[in-house]
Amino acid sequence: MPKKVDHEARRQEISEALWRIASTRGLDGASLRDVAAEADISLGRLQHYFRTRDEMLLFALRHINQLAARRIRERIEALAEEPTPREVLRACLSGMLPLDDKSRTGLLVGAAYYSRAVHDETLRAEARDGIPQLRAFFADQLRLAAERGELPPERATEDEAMLLISMADGLASYVLLDVHAPETALRLLDLHLANLFGTGESGEVGETEKRGEAGEKGEAGEPEESAGFGGTPVVNSRLAPGLTPGLTSEEMPAPPAPGPSAAPAPR
Repeated sequence: MPKKVDHEARRQEISEALWRIASTRGLDGASLRDVAAEADISLGRLQHYFRTRDEMLLFALRHINQLAARRIRERIEALAEEPTPREVLRACLSGMLPLDDKSRTGLLVGAAYYSRAVHDETLRAEARDGIPQLRAFFADQLRLAAERGELPPERATEDEAMLLISMADGLASYVLLDVHAPETALRLLDLHLANLFGTGESGEVGETEKRGEAGEKGEAGEPEESAGFGGTPVVNSRLAPGLTPGLTSEEMPAPPAPGPSAAPAPR
């Protein structure tokens, strides 16, 4: 009997070979022939799964988003049984930062896609169309926090949600450029959330953040079976939904009532 081939798994393996190239040389250095060599298959075999380079790039973009979504979903599901809006926001925002080698690699892949998307309409549409979904989810969490008396109502706006996204993007970029250490980026994130939620101006990390930070340190050394470069990537929101924590409202775990019926996704 001929061996049954899992075509989706093979396409994912090829995508992960592409990411390994993109994280070190960018996407311009990723020809079909280069990716085939990295995946240890013939060019003809690769073209059996992807007819064109653009088809391969788009599939890999969506696959990396699914992995990033799954990773952040797991962060949220690891929180308390009914996480507060602040805890949900922190899990999402910290998931957008390169806090370890795995997430740094994922962000480098994201940066490679970002530079290409500026001049590629298909990839740019993937980026542009996802950002409003992420902003709406964050705004829903802010409104829920205001309803619970945890946030001043005037701060529960889509503008405030966009500021959170922009802050995470900026901190992620500065970590990649070695302007900030990962620990500094996380501390600044916690400082902003403390100021936003009115829980202090000193930047001291509370119990919620301490628990989250311990979880991040614990997972850094754990292998992720799905990602070819050794870990599930986390990516920059400039390429949402293709590169952000998978922000389709159907995928996210539902936040505590009476919030929106669903939210974005982690793993």
